[in-house]
Amino acid sequence: MAKPKGKDDTTLATNRRAHFDYELGDRYEAGLSLIGSEARSLRMSGADISAAWVDIDSRGQAWVKDMKIPVLQHAAFGHEEKRARRLLLHRQEIERLRGSTERDGMTLIVTKCYYKANRAKLEFALARGKKKYDKRQSTRDREQQREARQAMQRRR
Repeated sequence: MAKPKGKDDTTLATNRRAHFDYELGDRYEAGLSLIGSEARSLRMSGADISAAWVDIDSRGQAWVKDMKIPVLQHAAFGHEEKRARRLLLHRQEIERLRGSTERDGMTLIVTKCYYKANRAKLEFALARGKKKYDKRQSTRDREQQREARQAMQRRR
């Protein structure tokens, strides 16, 4: 069955490292304000969000930092690869996020970049950094779950 016209839901980039380095909490979706060459480049070559994070400034605006969108070679007017880009969120959401980051000592980490109905979107999560022993424990848990699945498959 063909997709309805204009419903382009494609994942452009995921931050797989975020699950290893952080304990992820609530997830949020925000629109991404782009200029023309960024939108085309994002569709053609994707983005690097491995170091991307969200900052809320003193004026109550949310910005994504360290998100890398490569410059197109043939574009007449280019853009900066790592410029801060504004996130489109409601005021209440921004205030709730600001309260969580200031009160709980958490940070906002970008986990996914995608198109939803031809609009660039970011998924980000409230996150707390893991310590080294937490990472070892999560690796150990993952290995135990994999061994248990393999043992169940062998029994069948």
